[in-house]
Order: sequence, then C-alpha cells, then structure tokens
Amino acid sequence: MWGSALALVVGCGTRERFVFPTENPGNGVGPVTQITHPATADTAVTEGDLLIIEGRSFDPDGVDTVYLAVGGVSQGFAPFLGQGKDTVDFSAQISTIGHSGATVSVQAYAVDVLGQQGTTDSRQIHIE
Repeated sequence: MWGSALALVVGCGTRERFVFPTENPGNGVGPVTQITHPATADTAVTEGDLLIIEGRSFDPDGVDTVYLAVGGVSQGFAPFLGQGKDTVDFSAQISTIGHSGATVSVQAYAVDVLGQQGTTDSRQIHIE
C-alpha cells in the first residue's frame, strides 16, 4: 500500500512541473509592423504641414530593431532599438517644407531578437 502511495505522490509531482523549451523558442515568423499614422496607404498633405509617421512592431520573441526607410525627400532615420520588448512603438517627423509636388514613400519593418525579418508596411504621401 505505501509503495503505491509513494509512486502516486512521485508521479503527481512530475506531471505538475512546467517544462519550457530552452532551444530556439522562435515561432519562425518575424515581427508584424503596422504604420498607424497616416492610416491610409495613399494620402496627401499640404506643403509646410508637419508629417508624422507613427506605428508599432510586435513579436512574442522580442523585437530587436525597427527600420524606417523614407524615399522622395532627403531624410533618413536611425533604426529604433526594441531591446527585446514584445511591442515597440515608433514615431518620426518628416519635413514637407520645400517639397511641394513630391511623393514620399515610407516603409517600416522590424527584425526580432532571433534575426527574423517580419512584414513590411508602407505608405505613399503626396505633398501638395
């Protein structure tokens, strides 16, 4: 009888332990990046207005770096460091002064801490 009870106690203790993977916890998918402002893929602003690009990248493995590529105007941005957070908000200001008639293309994407590049979101902004 005591042998069965001992086996039951030892067996229950083993089943209740949580086991977490220690090798490559990644899901094989890079971060999802969304530009939230401007909200539409193709928009227009008036020259002189401040153009703000906002968005977020998220990945359960942790975001390492968010990249923002801007074309059509002479502006660039250093990568945003995610420091392994699962959600990273980003924001950048683009000057429209002297760029009437230009079309600004913006692309944003991120890389997770495992080196996997995620989706790219893009916008076209016409400066009138």
